[in-house]
Amino acid sequence: MRLEKEYLIIVTNDNPYTAIKIYKERWGIETLFQSLKSRGFNFEETHLTEEDRIKKLIVFLAISFTWAFIVGEWLNEIKPLKLKKHQRLEKSIFRYGLDHLRFILLHIQVKMAEFEKVLDILRLSLKGVRLNI
Repeated sequence: MRLEKEYLIIVTNDNPYTAIKIYKERWGIETLFQSLKSRGFNFEETHLTEEDRIKKLIVFLAISFTWAFIVGEWLNEIKPLKLKKHQRLEKSIFRYGLDHLRFILLHIQVKMAEFEKVLDILRLSLKGVRLNI
């Protein structure tokens, strides 16, 4: 498969027409785990051992990831990320949003209005979602 100036080569012993679709889904999961682990929330460093607490932590991380991602998308609409020479974004949409949320939370006393704005963005994205925690 040609990706503009690069090729994506997938080797499979299965149906080659579904292999790209499966790979795309797998890659999405891989990038999610990277964000939850070393490139974001450091989930692998938890010392929790109780199953119930781990489940709650995963729910919290899923909501946090979603929040960071949608804030990153919102920011990218306002001030688009630059493309590097290799035609990839300077940072991921997730990282863009996470860095912004982190900055707001570290300066919450002077960034309260902005915090309320990103909180509204989260509320709108979770509208109609029911969480059983």
